[in-house]
Amino acid sequence: MTLATATNEHLANVSNTLVYSSMAVYTLAFFAHIAEWIFGSRSKVARTAAALTSGPKAAAPAVTVKSAGGTAVLERPQVVTRSATGSRDVPDGPGAHGGDEQGDLYGRIAVSLTVVAWAVETAGVVARALSVQRAPWGNMYEFSVTFSTVAVTVYLAFLLARKDIRWLGLPLVTTVLLDLGLAVTVLYTASDQLVPALHSYWLYIHVSTAILCGAIFYVGAVGTLLYLFKDSYENKLATGGQPGRFATSVMERLPSSASLDKFSYRVNAAVFPLWTFTIIAGAIWAGDAWGRYWGWDPKETWAFITWVAYACYLHARATAGWKGRKAAYIALIAFACFLFNYYGVNIFVTGKHSYAGV
Repeated sequence: MTLATATNEHLANVSNTLVYSSMAVYTLAFFAHIAEWIFGSRSKVARTAAALTSGPKAAAPAVTVKSAGGTAVLERPQVVTRSATGSRDVPDGPGAHGGDEQGDLYGRIAVSLTVVAWAVETAGVVARALSVQRAPWGNMYEFSVTFSTVAVTVYLAFLLARKDIRWLGLPLVTTVLLDLGLAVTVLYTASDQLVPALHSYWLYIHVSTAILCGAIFYVGAVGTLLYLFKDSYENKLATGGQPGRFATSVMERLPSSASLDKFSYRVNAAVFPLWTFTIIAGAIWAGDAWGRYWGWDPKETWAFITWVAYACYLHARATAGWKGRKAAYIALIAFACFLFNYYGVNIFVTGKHSYAGV
């Protein structure tokens, strides 16, 4: 064994250790987010939200949250109230902490732990790249680890930009743990070199943009899913229904359905041009590697299907009668197409993009 080979194997082991370490820290962040939601359920906002379902004239006491220096701390959150039955003029909820100072503290701890886990996972991705001396996304294991890293990067970037999306923390960390758990068990592939067709600068351009698009599409999909739940909840209240106490406590702390819908639309609309570029870059790379730009390979076909689905979503958002829930269903179908393009096509379908198995 040469010194270079031994060094690469050591770096691969370091990468694996860092990925497992990040999973441990993400787990701590997961429990911190759970604590935030639990303490938020005992807050004044949650008690007021429960009162909303017990009587139409329930008063909503004011709630104030002290700023504590965290990037995601909300100042003076507004208690969710409803002006009249059937009204959809609904303010945004204060967040998972519900106005409870201890809940807000756990939320900030969760964000801090997420930052630490992200830094450790990023170091694992870099160590993997050094061990193989190439871009660290040559197989499904590497793609999955990098994908989760980029997804967390997008989330932290929103927080850094002072966007109130800490409500995304719990579903994000849960998904990251599932993704990494699948990566280190089912999808794990030892460090190896790429086949000749992948030795191209387009690997850095095409695959990196695909990972970024997938991470942003994921954020939009979570927002869309929560929009559907919140819209159903608001519809039930508007028609005089009585949601359960648990649903009330959770839903009243989320942004309004209108805000969630707007957030998801803006995210998907912003990344759609980049997804278009990803497909075009892949076609150019295919022309260099295989002598043809498009051959309806399964991966190419499903990438195009995903593009069409998101184009339909954006068109539906601009079409009368298709806004709201109908457009949201199309957005979730589009993201499902993206997931199948990655997991389904790579595992169950054989094509020119099948290089290293999983």
